[in-house]
Amino acid sequence: MNQHSLEQIAAQLNSSNVSDRILAMIELQKETMPAQDAYPLIKQAIYDENVQVRGMAAFSLGVKQTPENRAILVNVLEADPDYNVRAMAAGALGYLEDQQALAPLTHAFYEDTSWLVQFSAAVALGNLKNVQAQAVLLEALNSKNPLLQEAAIMALGEIGAISVIDRLLQYVNADDWMLRKRLAEALGNLPVPQSQAALNDLQQDSNPLVVEAAVRSQQKLAKLL
Repeated sequence: MNQHSLEQIAAQLNSSNVSDRILAMIELQKETMPAQDAYPLIKQAIYDENVQVRGMAAFSLGVKQTPENRAILVNVLEADPDYNVRAMAAGALGYLEDQQALAPLTHAFYEDTSWLVQFSAAVALGNLKNVQAQAVLLEALNSKNPLLQEAAIMALGEIGAISVIDRLLQYVNADDWMLRKRLAEALGNLPVPQSQAALNDLQQDSNPLVVEAAVRSQQKLAKLL
């Protein structure tokens, strides 16, 4: 990235026009933008007065990875006044796959009052693939919010939580087809006979998207078992 282009993006980011700042963030998120060039400008944008700009900046810190990103994202997760931005920060921490994010993500799940932040934190915990997240994910599974249950099922599959397979199989006949679909996807990461049996049942599901997910996971399991 040449200096002239960076200066143009910096000028957009300092504009009083929100649209200009959003366009600057789009440029910073492009694959052709090196992380080391983008980082100083993203760091500036994370404190922008506009929620959309801050959210884009938080997302960008998960994609444009540098050693400094985790600390900034944790601060955003804990302190930003807008739940959308905090949710973006939680998701970005998952992208980093930094195991030091386990504690702040767990704290966010238990303490944040927004279900969206809790959802993002649960998904991010799955991205860490750390079995220490199992306890908090089981809490999410017990939630009355089906979206949090979805996140928990996905994440428990990601961390390979075979020890709680019986808890997951309770969703084979869930009324919500999305829960059944998430279960079908998760079982592809749990190579035990119970997963195969459940996937056989899910391939007979009334929803074609559940069936499709079950077929893919069955094929995946065939290579693992």
